[in-house]
Amino acid sequence: MAAAAGVLASLVSTPAAAQPRPAAVAGLAEISVTTTQVAFGLRRPTAIVAPDDGSGRLFITEKAGTVRVYHPTTGLAADPILSIQDRVSQTGNERGLLGIAASPGFAHDQTVYLAYTRVPDSAVTLARYRLTDGQVEELLNQEHATYSNHNGGHIAFGKDGYLYWGIGDGGDAGDPFRSGQRLDTLLGKILRLDVSRACAPLPYCVPPGNPFAGVAGARAEIWTYGLRNPWKFSLDPADGSLWIGDVGQGAFEEIDHLTAGGANLGWSCREGPQVFDPARCTPGATYTDPVFSYQTSVEGCSVIGGVVYRGSRYADLAAGTYVASDYCSNPAWALRKNADGTYAQAKIGEFPIQPTSFGTSADGEIYLVNDLPGQLHQVGFARKVDCSVSYRVESQWGTGFTASVTVTNNGTTAIDGWNLRWTFANSQQVSTSWNATVRQSDQAVSAAAANWNAKIEPGKSATFGFLASHPGANSPPTSFALNESSCR
Repeated sequence: MAAAAGVLASLVSTPAAAQPRPAAVAGLAEISVTTTQVAFGLRRPTAIVAPDDGSGRLFITEKAGTVRVYHPTTGLAADPILSIQDRVSQTGNERGLLGIAASPGFAHDQTVYLAYTRVPDSAVTLARYRLTDGQVEELLNQEHATYSNHNGGHIAFGKDGYLYWGIGDGGDAGDPFRSGQRLDTLLGKILRLDVSRACAPLPYCVPPGNPFAGVAGARAEIWTYGLRNPWKFSLDPADGSLWIGDVGQGAFEEIDHLTAGGANLGWSCREGPQVFDPARCTPGATYTDPVFSYQTSVEGCSVIGGVVYRGSRYADLAAGTYVASDYCSNPAWALRKNADGTYAQAKIGEFPIQPTSFGTSADGEIYLVNDLPGQLHQVGFARKVDCSVSYRVESQWGTGFTASVTVTNNGTTAIDGWNLRWTFANSQQVSTSWNATVRQSDQAVSAAAANWNAKIEPGKSATFGFLASHPGANSPPTSFALNESSCR
C-alpha cells in the first residue's frame, strides 16, 4: 500500500481552477430551491439520464429492471422503453437496476449502458444495451453475493468520453472485506473505463492515465478508492470534475469533489472528516477529506449525491452550484467552489421526501426522482425575498367566508413574479379567487401572481382575495412562504 501511495502522489494532477460564474450570480444565502412535480407513477426510480439526441427526453430507471421515458410535452410514457427484469436480482432493498448512461453517440448508435445486480448471483454488473434490437452485452462484473447492501451502481460518462462506475464496499457494516483500502478489488471504488472499444481479452479498454494501470496487484480500472457506498456521483460538464455523495456508516455523510484520479477518500480508515478505525490506516498515506459532511442520524441517514447546475434558466442565481440531498431528511444542500479553493455551503430549502437520484436534461436543467412516492420533479431556483404578509378575513357567514391577503416587499430590490404558499389550519376550501390564481391540494394552498400585479417594487404591496367555505372556527394560517422564502 505504501508503494501504491507513492504512485498515487506522482499521478495526481494539479486541481483545475474553479470555473467562472456570471458576474451577477447570487450568493448561496440569497437563493432558495424550488421543485415542480411533472410526473408520477414511477416504481422505485433509481436514476435519470438525458440522451443527447435532440429529443428532449429523459430516461428513468426503475428498480425492477425497467426504463421509462419522460418528455416535457407528452409526460411519462406508460410502457417502458426497455426491460431487463429477467436479468435483474432484487433480493434485498439495495439491489436492482441501479444506473443508466446514454452513449455519447446515442443519436447514431441508440445504445445505453446499464448497471444492475444480476440474476442469479447478484454480481454488480455493467452491460451495454442496444435499443435497436434489445441486445445485451455484459462488460464487467464484480462479485457481490455475501451482503445485499452497498452496491453503489451509478454510471455516467465524463467530459473525457469515458464511463465512470461507482461500486460500494461489498456490504454489511464496518467494511468486513477491508475493500475500501484494497487495490486488488473493485469494491469501494469509482472506476473509469473506455467502453468505445475493446482491448482483448476485455470487452473494454483501460483509459490512458488511469492512476493504477500497470501497478502490480492493483486493478487498472480504478479511478478513485476509499469509498463506502457512492450511491450517486456526477461529473461537472464544465470542467469534468467529479462530485461524489458517499453514504456514511453512522457518524458522517460526506460529499467529495475531485479534479483528478488516484485520490484515497479514506474509508474504512476514515469516515467523513474523522478516523473510523485506526487499524485500517496506513502510516504516511494521504487521505482526501470531504468538502462537506454532516452528521448521520442527526441531519440525515443517507446522502444522495447531486449535480452541478449548468443550465441557462437560472444561470444568474445558481450557475456552478452543486445541489445534493439526503434520503431521510430531504434537505437541499448547495455547494460552490470558491476561487481560493474553499467551498461555500448552505441549506437552501427542502426537496420532496425520499429523494433517490438527480439528473439533468440535455440543456442542463435539473430533475429529481423520489423512491416510494414515485414522482419526477423539476428543480429550479428563486431569489430569497424580504417580505411580510397580512391575512384578513373580511366577512364570514354560515359555512363561507371571504379573505384578503396583502404581500409587502420589505427588501431593496423588486420582486418580479411571485407565488405565495400556506397551509390552512382547518378544513377551509377555496372556491373562487381574484387578483391571483389560487390552487389547493388538501390543506396546502398556493397563490400565483396575476399579470398586472406580478412585480412588487421595494416598499410596495400586492393584494388578492378569495372566497372559501368552512364550518366552525376559522383559524388563520400560521406561516407563509413567498417564492420559497419565509414571510413574517
